[in-house]
Amino acid sequence: MKKIWLIIFVLLLNGLTFAKQTTKHAKHKAPVLNPQVELQKLIDGNKRFATHHLKHPDESVARRIQLARKGQHPFAIILSCSDSRLPPEIIFDEGLGDLFVVRIAGNIADDAVIASIEYAAEHLGASLLMVLGHEKCGAVNAAIANQREGHISALVDAIHSAVEDVQASQGKKQADDSPQFHEQVAKANVKTVIGRLRASEPILAHLIAEKKLMVVGGYYHLASGKVSLLHD
Repeated sequence: MKKIWLIIFVLLLNGLTFAKQTTKHAKHKAPVLNPQVELQKLIDGNKRFATHHLKHPDESVARRIQLARKGQHPFAIILSCSDSRLPPEIIFDEGLGDLFVVRIAGNIADDAVIASIEYAAEHLGASLLMVLGHEKCGAVNAAIANQREGHISALVDAIHSAVEDVQASQGKKQADDSPQFHEQVAKANVKTVIGRLRASEPILAHLIAEKKLMVVGGYYHLASGKVSLLHD
């Protein structure tokens, strides 16, 4: 009889241990996010930044400890230019663990950038991806001027199709250096990058088709601090 009770006790103990482990893993699982809600969070945060009503969320010691213990689950991915004037966490008034930021001059999408985005979307559960271009972008200037010194040619090659698209839409044979032309190329480049990301197999295209990831474009205005959404 004692052996039977011992077996029952062991089985109950194992069951409780399994339940605790399951609960522990559940706590670390990425939350299910709504991309429309997350986009509105970015819009609201940028409005606070532009009007200087910042909240500085998720910057506490408790937040640091939480992220260290439970891991990161950013709600959005931002692919932005490396320009020092537009750090995403600041211009969207977000904090630690909120945004997965990939920064590269000209906000282009090479294989390493796409791999970083895939990781955030597939493994961390981010449901929103914003490609963020901006006013007076140096990489866009280089592409318009067709500058080729050093490794900058890699950026120029990536952005050149946007230059050609704007030229073709305006019936021009050559690019010009006007602010209007620059802005049109910067926005065209954002849309070109979005197109590449949406077509990226096998991960991003799959997530987008299943509506687990939404991709949007943005354009940052340096003086006002505002991000305007770019529509397809």
